[in-house]
Amino acid sequence: MQQLIYAKSLEILETLIAFDTTSRGSNLAMIEWIERYLAQYAISAHRIPNADATKANLYATAGPAISGGVILSGHSDVVPVDGQDWASDPWQLTQRRDLLHGRGTCDMKGFIALALAAVPIFAKGARPVHLAISYDEEIGCLGAPAMIAQIADKLPAPRLAIVGEPTLMKIVNGHKGIAVHEVEVFGHEAHSSLPHIGLSANMVAIELMHMLADISRELYARGDARNGFDPPHATLTIGMMEGGTAANILARHCRFVFDLRCPPGEDASDILADFKAHITALDSDMKAAFPDTGAVIRELANAPPLHPQADSDAEKFVRSIAGDNAPAGQVSYAAEAGQFQQAGFPTIICGPGSIEQAHQPNEYVAVDQMQRGAQFMVRLAEAMS
Repeated sequence: MQQLIYAKSLEILETLIAFDTTSRGSNLAMIEWIERYLAQYAISAHRIPNADATKANLYATAGPAISGGVILSGHSDVVPVDGQDWASDPWQLTQRRDLLHGRGTCDMKGFIALALAAVPIFAKGARPVHLAISYDEEIGCLGAPAMIAQIADKLPAPRLAIVGEPTLMKIVNGHKGIAVHEVEVFGHEAHSSLPHIGLSANMVAIELMHMLADISRELYARGDARNGFDPPHATLTIGMMEGGTAANILARHCRFVFDLRCPPGEDASDILADFKAHITALDSDMKAAFPDTGAVIRELANAPPLHPQADSDAEKFVRSIAGDNAPAGQVSYAAEAGQFQQAGFPTIICGPGSIEQAHQPNEYVAVDQMQRGAQFMVRLAEAMS
């Protein structure tokens, strides 16, 4: 059975990789394909669309509609391939030696393919397996909350959730939270030889980014090396910045985006409170000098951490099917696991591949990881029988 699930998962993975589900676009073609696939096994899927119906979450149940089921969760979206040097078509599953290359093979269509391949045996179980596939995880875990709320409201109470982010099929019981913010600064244009009659948005933005760099250093200094995270401290990085039109013009507009990733026990709102208060005061001062100027900060995303719960029922159950007796790990990436936990579902992360391969050119999942994933799905089906 394991080999059948493995072979079927590769066939499905090839199909899923061919869908360009980069977060900036739509995932509907992939969702529609999954709906048709599930319909072959008389399984009805439920969509939860976004506001403009260009994307959708999907959840479905294989097996009886009773309590005690297991949720298998994965996100459909992937990061861009723009500017990356790929040795093969990123939208075509390509095997080189024992590695399966393609955008999303590791993060995280490999896990979704394994879960779908096992649907025929899940459907015969005495207890249900619920599939939960989200959108926009890669831009701040934006899609999952609406789906999680419906699962909590409409399904008989599941026992636990397994989020299939890449962990090399090892047990992970904690991840950092993420808060993403955008800062915009509006200046007053003037010739660069006359800075006293204008206000450069770039110069103001640089001062604000310097403040964030100071915060980043403070977070590094107070990290707790015993918390199991690598790195152990909260991290703050500026991922995007843009501004200005010419070297000899005081910039009218500057924008930058940063993310703050906090381990459980640290609160992004507290860390950024003084910075946000400074922007409010700065905005007032700028407008006093030039009414058309100012500064504003907006929160784009905020997803909670997954709090470790050592030796929980969920961890023991997932260990029993993963065959992993090593100490549970924690990961520094953000995921939807914290959102499931926040909604009351005991949650563990366990999936094929390594996060070190995610988001990279020539992203891959190893063949042996997919084989271990197939074994995991067979053992899960046995546990639910």
